[in-house]
Parts: sequence; C-alpha cells; structure tokens
Amino acid sequence: MRKKLIAGIGLALVAGLALSGCSARDSSGSDSSTAIKKGDLIGVALPAKTSQNWVLAGAAFEKSIEKAGFKADIQYAKADGPVPDQQGQISTMLTKGAKVIIIGAADGSQLGSQVKAAKAKGTTVIAWDRNILNTKNVDYYVAFNNYKVGQLQANALLQGLKEKKGSGPYNVELFAGSPDDANATVFFNGAMSVLKPKIADGTLKVVSGQTTFGKVNTQGWLAQKAQSRMTDLLSQYYSGDTKLDGVLSPNDTLARAILTATKAAGKDNPVVTGQDSETASIPLIMKGEQYSTIYKNTTEEAQAAVDLVTTLSKGDKPDTKIDKTNNYNGVKTVPAIELTPILVTKENAVEAYKGNSTLEDLAKAGQ
Repeated sequence: MRKKLIAGIGLALVAGLALSGCSARDSSGSDSSTAIKKGDLIGVALPAKTSQNWVLAGAAFEKSIEKAGFKADIQYAKADGPVPDQQGQISTMLTKGAKVIIIGAADGSQLGSQVKAAKAKGTTVIAWDRNILNTKNVDYYVAFNNYKVGQLQANALLQGLKEKKGSGPYNVELFAGSPDDANATVFFNGAMSVLKPKIADGTLKVVSGQTTFGKVNTQGWLAQKAQSRMTDLLSQYYSGDTKLDGVLSPNDTLARAILTATKAAGKDNPVVTGQDSETASIPLIMKGEQYSTIYKNTTEEAQAAVDLVTTLSKGDKPDTKIDKTNNYNGVKTVPAIELTPILVTKENAVEAYKGNSTLEDLAKAGQ
C-alpha cells in the first residue's frame, strides 16, 4: 500500500513538472508563440522611405490589417539613424503588447536583441520583404523570390543587349544594392549566377573590372551614390569612343540615377535594368530609355503577411516553403511565403500591370 502511495505521488509530481514545463515553454515563446486573436495589435516596423515601394507599404499594411480585424501600429525608421530608430520602435511595440511584429528591416543584421525580446514575450516575428539575419528568433519570412529577381534582371540585361546592340561582346558595368539590406546580396547573387558564365566566355566585358558585391554595392540605396559612381566609372574607363552597352541596376531609383550620369557624359542609350515598377520609371521604359523593371506588387506582399497572421489566428498551419538559396538567414532557413516577381519591359507592360490602374495607365500612355 505504501509503495502504491509513493508511486502515485511520484506520478503526480511528474505530471505537475510536465505541466509546469509546458507553461514555461509557452510563456517564453521558445517553442510556440502566444495565441493571436482578432483585435490584437499588429506592429509593422518599416525602414526609411527611400523608395516608392516603402512609401506604398505603410498604406497597404494599414488597410489590410484593419480589414482583417486587427489593430495596426505602423512605424517608419528615420532616414538619419534608421537602425537605432527602428530598434526603439520595435521595443515600443512590444511594450504596447503587440502579438505580431512584421519587420521590413532597416538593417537585418542588427535586430537580434529586439527579435529575441519579442520571442521571450511570445510575440510572432515575421520578416517582411527583407530577411532578418543571424538569429533563430524569426518565425516566418514573407517576400518575393529575390534570387529569382536577380536572375530576371540578368536575363533582361542579356536580352536587351541582343535586341538593342546586336552581336557582342558588350561592355557593361554592375551595380548592387545596400550592404545593410539582406536582399541586396540575394539579388546580386541571383544575377551573377546568370552573368558569370557570360563574363567568363567573353560575351560580357566589365571594363572597370569591378565584379564583386563589395566593389559594386550602393550604400543606403541612395541615388546620388549610384550617380556619382557611374560618373566616376565613365570618366575613368569610358573616355573617347569606348562604348557602354549596358548596366545591371538593382532597382528603379538607381537606374534613373545611372541614366542621368550616362546622359551627362554623352553615353546615350545603354541597356539598364531595374526593379520595383516605380511610377517615374514606367514612362522611361515605354520610351525605351530604361530597358526593364521588376513588378513586385507591394499591396499583394503586404496582404500575404496579413493573410499569414489571419491563418495563425485561426490555429491553422500556414503553407510555407523551405528555400535555403533564397531564405537562409545565416542561422536558419526561415519558413517562407514566397511571391513570384514579374519581369516588365515595354512589350509586356500593359498586360503585366493589369489590375493596377496607376501603372497600367502609365504604360498605356507610353504606347
């Protein structure tokens, strides 16, 4: 009888410890996030408004979050000191009780402490458009397939060179995005997977010899930096009759800056790629000045993140993709909702922008 009593007490203690362990694990957020319900606060931390894409993102999130039945707290980082500003904004969102924080990182390598604190509170962390690097404390990643973006840009450059410049070899220069943006290297790596063989076989000649990300990146995605570098390249390597046939540009803002520099130097009509389908670039594409862009519907991307939150609030498992090439953050491959980017040139612009009246009207006006 005494043995049975001791055994019963032992089992009760084990059960109690098991329940206690589950409770601690849930409250720490290390295994699972706090349950999300309608009416909860959703924090959205975005970088500075350095491109039209980011400007559109805030409005898209506000509309989608409220329509889905949640409360929104949307913050942009300041252009001056964006990293500490965004770090503080995320901390404030946690203090306010945000159950989900969606982060478009100003610098994905400097948010480790903030996302760790979020997970300690049981808050779900969603990296949006840019991955958050070198941390396990990211639950999901919502973005377009950025490696594919780079490949599309590279193929557009090759296609444009063939169409506009005839047979090669072609003189080209390479530009990449900001080193504090996790996407910038993914774009560049995707592009170089296509371009390296063409450089190796002599189809493309990078006259400056600058072919590494460290040499061609553009800090802060700033147009003035791209324009200045293009001006310097032209002055140093393209004097006299040396032709510049094409430029790999990672986005539309930089593409326009590059075109400004080439026009000023009298190097007209190079094939220049882009990304983001900015309204200022659509007329240039339709006139044949900028060859291409990439359409990544910001509203669709924001909606995908909010749909993910809705799925989680229902207790359902989201349909995510494990893609190490595109979504590895240095510590883990973050489960991702991947959207498909669209290459846009003059030929397909009207069709590509159907459903986006602003862009479609711009494309039609340029026909």
